[in-house]
Amino acid sequence: MPTSADNRKLGTFAGVFTPSILTILGLILFLRMGYVLGSGGLGRALLIICLANLISILTSFSLAAIASNLKVKSGGDYYLISRTLGMEFGGAIGIVLFLAQSISIAFYCIGFGEAVASIVFPDIPFFPQLCAALALAMLFILAWLGADWATKFQFLIMTTLVLALISFFTGALQQWSPATLAANWHGNPQNNNFWILFAIFFPAVTGFTQGVSMSGDLRDPGKSLPLGTFLAVGLSFLVYLAVAVIFSGSLPGDTLARDYHAMKRVASWGFLIDAGVIAATLSSALASFLGAPRILQSLASDHIFPFLKPFAKGSGPNNNPRRGILLSLTIAGLTIGLGQLDLIAGIVTMFFLISYGLLNYATYFEAQSQSPSFRPRFRWYHQKISLAGFLACLGVMMAIDLKIGILAIAILFAIYQYLQKTSGPARWADGQRSYQLQQARNNILAAAEEKKHPRDWRPYLLALSDNSERRCQLLNFATWIEGGSGLTAAVHFIHGDGVKMHHLRHQAEQELRGDINHCNSDAFPLVINSSDSNSGLQLLIQSWGIGPMHANTILLNWLEQRPGQAQERHELLYGKNLRQAYLQGCNLIIWSGDEESTTALAEKEGEEKQIDVWWKGDKTSRLMLLLAYLLTRHEEWTGATIRLFALNYDSASTENEEHLIMELEETRIKTVAEIFMEKDREAIISRSSDTSLTFIPFRLHGNLLVDLFGEPVEEILSRLKMTALVLAAEDIDLDAEPEEGGMEKVVAALDHLEHAQKRAHLARKEADKAVEEAHETLAAIEGSGQNFPDDLLLRIEAAREARKSADQALHRASKEEAKSAVASQAVEELEGKTE
Repeated sequence: MPTSADNRKLGTFAGVFTPSILTILGLILFLRMGYVLGSGGLGRALLIICLANLISILTSFSLAAIASNLKVKSGGDYYLISRTLGMEFGGAIGIVLFLAQSISIAFYCIGFGEAVASIVFPDIPFFPQLCAALALAMLFILAWLGADWATKFQFLIMTTLVLALISFFTGALQQWSPATLAANWHGNPQNNNFWILFAIFFPAVTGFTQGVSMSGDLRDPGKSLPLGTFLAVGLSFLVYLAVAVIFSGSLPGDTLARDYHAMKRVASWGFLIDAGVIAATLSSALASFLGAPRILQSLASDHIFPFLKPFAKGSGPNNNPRRGILLSLTIAGLTIGLGQLDLIAGIVTMFFLISYGLLNYATYFEAQSQSPSFRPRFRWYHQKISLAGFLACLGVMMAIDLKIGILAIAILFAIYQYLQKTSGPARWADGQRSYQLQQARNNILAAAEEKKHPRDWRPYLLALSDNSERRCQLLNFATWIEGGSGLTAAVHFIHGDGVKMHHLRHQAEQELRGDINHCNSDAFPLVINSSDSNSGLQLLIQSWGIGPMHANTILLNWLEQRPGQAQERHELLYGKNLRQAYLQGCNLIIWSGDEESTTALAEKEGEEKQIDVWWKGDKTSRLMLLLAYLLTRHEEWTGATIRLFALNYDSASTENEEHLIMELEETRIKTVAEIFMEKDREAIISRSSDTSLTFIPFRLHGNLLVDLFGEPVEEILSRLKMTALVLAAEDIDLDAEPEEGGMEKVVAALDHLEHAQKRAHLARKEADKAVEEAHETLAAIEGSGQNFPDDLLLRIEAAREARKSADQALHRASKEEAKSAVASQAVEELEGKTE
């Protein structure tokens, strides 16, 4: 279990800043900084430092935002990612993070071994590994004692590290030369592969999340994590820049590239550099030794991987994860056996790039969902920062090693897929639902902007049922005819007034939800409290849905009679409610089936199943054919044959058969069609008696349901297996072209509007020109001082003609503008009709 808030002892300095800065200013700074400078040159080294720190800074923004939006518990990065992206992503990244931190222990211990070996016995084989193993044993003891003991040890390390840096800067500044700096700008062209050098350097900046790994031991994670992380990243960035510039001007490039201990050469007191290397490597290893087991403990506590459950148990008042410490010890010990520091550095780089990339993506994901609950206390954040961080991590992974990068992502995806199939119900609320709701909102708004078209029609069903025993059959049929494209609301009406109805409504909704789960249906439960069924149904049809999505079909069981209700009274209410729904534009589907028929259906192969459609060439026939097609899209009906029996022909002539075939071809629905000439009830029953499911049209005669021949439908329903009675209130064009469905009128009106606007523009231009000419003529007359009466009369007449022409042009322009306004209004009206 996670550590309780009362047991958190560490503040910002001890719990976040110290472990972070000591891990960043560690092994790479003292043992590999010179190699990066000498091989790549100062120019590339500065670029590497900036790019690596850019990733850490971008990720720090994401970390600050998400950590200040959640009460961060034990587990650090894993906790943040899993509580945002869900248990599948969380489980996958949890394993990666634990391995990364555990391998990092070995990475830093090997660095410690190299440093000690160079001082004591530089020529003895395997001595660095032996020193690394001894360091691992010592760190294991500190980690076993707990975070409080470990952090006390870190203060001693920080003092040593500060003294080592002072020794370096004071000595290097005395040897610094602008000429040496200029010579080292480009580095060795034979050994300066940028991305290899980047992979070696990048572990230097990975320590900034050490504080997150210690989140379970912090007094106030939401405040300490952002502040401590930014301070550590900012200070270390300045230190690395300063070291790069000073170091490059102190020694020749070949010395920097060849001698891993070159920093010791320029320091004022070389032994302090050795002490700094030892202190830095031990501090970084200790920070990883504290972080890795806590990630594993949090992962185990979430029960994502059953085999990790034993690691959830902690020890002592601070819940120290000692079992996880033992596993980290084992992994680090095996890794030390490799003994290759640069190889391990590349592995660590890939692991951390994956984790940082997902941390950035998790924060972007949470912000992008626009959830009202995303209210980070850290205010200097924008979601594009996280997106940039994610893309930077992904790009650098691919640049370092495309194959390894793809393999790492593939492994992560494989773990994700495994967890998706094997993990049980979610144990916490993550950001996925918020994101899905935001996407639903965006998509509904976008769909509302588009014009309604027959090609967009989908079944939005209101499945009405007050009988729990028959509800499952109805919901199964609803799932079939959705065809993976519609939605169903399972509706239950209750009647009454008073405070007690709130409790009864809640009780009925729980029962309805239980039936939906039992039937394995995707329907949404909806309980309506109204004074009577008729008014409740009318309000339901008018109000159900949002934006462009509204109920278009009513589905119910055949004559679902309530206990104690007279048959005549029930039939009257049944037919009356159906008529009201039909008048409000809803298609009607009456379902008749039983459990025996469903069981028999499951025993048949796909090709053995038949769906009969009794066709009359009207809108109900087209709806039935579309529903039959949607049925075949369901896995239970895959491969079923649709048989269509046409009743709307006087004879089975060749001409009629060709007409029927042509009409059906336009629907693009595969059927076995036949013109049926025996137009009586017995013939229909005989032909469809062995069919798996039959679609038959019906009509409303008053409040009674009658079949094709005007007779009550009971006879047909009682003698067929599964049957769907259908009455269409809307005509669905099964062959609507993209330009049809009302769009052709809009297009024509738009073309007319464009033409009218062009003519109005030209007329206005002519009018303006005529007015301008008239003004020029009048001005010329008024400015003439000569006394030529005849000429003056001619000029006045010309001005009058110009004015007249201008008035006519303005009149034509006004008429064209009026036509344009009328056309624009017509377009708006047509667009409204197509909604």
